[in-house]
Amino acid sequence: MTPPRVLVIAGSDSSGGAGLEADQRVLAAHGCYALTATTGLTAQNTLGVQDIHIVPPAFVRKQIKAALEDIGADVVKLGMLSSAETVDIIAEAFADHGVSTVVLDPVMVSTSGSQLLPQNAVQGLRTKLLPLTTVLTPNIPEAKLLLENAGVAFQEPRDVEDMISLAKQVHGLGPRNVLLKGGHLPLTRDRKTAQNAEEAQIVIDVLYDGEKVTLLETDFLTSKNTHGTGCSLASAIAANLASGKDLERAVRAAVRFVEAGIKTSVDMGQGSGPINHFHSLYSLPFAPGRFLEYVLDRPDVKPVWKAFTEHEFVTGIGNGTLPVERFKDYLVQDYLYLVHFARSNALAAYKARTMESIAASAKIVLHINKEMALHISYCESLGLSKEEMERTPEKQACTAYSRYILDIGQSEDWLALQVALAPCLIGYGAIARRLYDDEDSVRDGNKFWKWVENYIAEDYTEAVRIGSELLEEHIRRVSPNRLEDLIRIFIRATELEIGFWDMELSGK
Repeated sequence: MTPPRVLVIAGSDSSGGAGLEADQRVLAAHGCYALTATTGLTAQNTLGVQDIHIVPPAFVRKQIKAALEDIGADVVKLGMLSSAETVDIIAEAFADHGVSTVVLDPVMVSTSGSQLLPQNAVQGLRTKLLPLTTVLTPNIPEAKLLLENAGVAFQEPRDVEDMISLAKQVHGLGPRNVLLKGGHLPLTRDRKTAQNAEEAQIVIDVLYDGEKVTLLETDFLTSKNTHGTGCSLASAIAANLASGKDLERAVRAAVRFVEAGIKTSVDMGQGSGPINHFHSLYSLPFAPGRFLEYVLDRPDVKPVWKAFTEHEFVTGIGNGTLPVERFKDYLVQDYLYLVHFARSNALAAYKARTMESIAASAKIVLHINKEMALHISYCESLGLSKEEMERTPEKQACTAYSRYILDIGQSEDWLALQVALAPCLIGYGAIARRLYDDEDSVRDGNKFWKWVENYIAEDYTEAVRIGSELLEEHIRRVSPNRLEDLIRIFIRATELEIGFWDMELSGK
């Protein structure tokens, strides 16, 4: 599916904490595709801005045109606009391209109180862009500057009611909705103006749509890592609107996103550091379709997998030196194990939630049934009857392994069961393929070679393919913690496979 598209028209922050760099991280965190038109370049770090290079407005126009005429945008987010000429060309571009949803973060006043936008640019923003704005997100100093520019008298906000009045006055300048940010007016828990830092407990943001007032309360956070909060909030609102959320849900989710970003931030640099934009994201450590490749290459899996697939018992099969009685004993226990392996796959079919997964597990059961027939035929050639095998008691290693898988199937979910079954299903195919391709393997006169050929046959290869695809498809949806739990199951099942080989070598 095509992701929601957001065009960001703003300045670049070389420190990465704000501006286009922060915007793109926010949009990525919300699953949106970000396009950019750069209005200015900054040389800055967490301690402050050293210099600004304004991008020529004509070039900004070309960037906007290139973005909207090709990929297009569901929402446009505006940040630092640099100059009155830039404001003019943006208003013209919106008219030319029929831009309908705009989130405007009026970057006009720095944290220290300095005005960042020239007065004529403020006027252009107010008169030309506010009427085109879906959501305006000023802080209190920016709201005051807009009203001053329009010659509108206002009262210095001292409480929530004053903030509501201020938001309504700003709404009168033309935007469809106003989110007045209350970070400059910390409040006590009972919403009184805090007189000092000790009293500050909450912050109220005021959302006004022309009719309804919505108050959004967050904790007052004492943190130096607040660089880029305004950019991040506006971009999160843009992302939520582009994703189809209604206004109130879009704003509320964005406020919570930034709150969590401040709470989970880590110190970077010597000054005001960035918030954490990825607090609610996780990434899997493998590309789609590469889970098995990843897991078999892990340091905690590699030695166990090698011990299983290159076991002395397996080597004896490949070169024909394994004592025949040991191999016959293995075949008996393997027959008993296969019964439980079939039961486990039948349980997987029962636990599956889609017809495709049910059918895949059923195919594996049918393959095991076919494998059983080949197994019995092969055993008969070695003087072992089906009745004799069924009368033989399970050895401890066989019971431990088979019951572990069934226990995982009963106590865990469908995916955990698939992971528990994987070492056997995939491992046998890998072992047989290695022995078949190994130049040192003995074929002529090797009584065990038929076993190798059974596990490289087309039907078994198909079963491995189905099982592997099932794993790869569903493993992509798990969390990192869940992934580690599943890998522990994989390792334990592999260790029990090793125990199976050890059992046969020792004869116990």
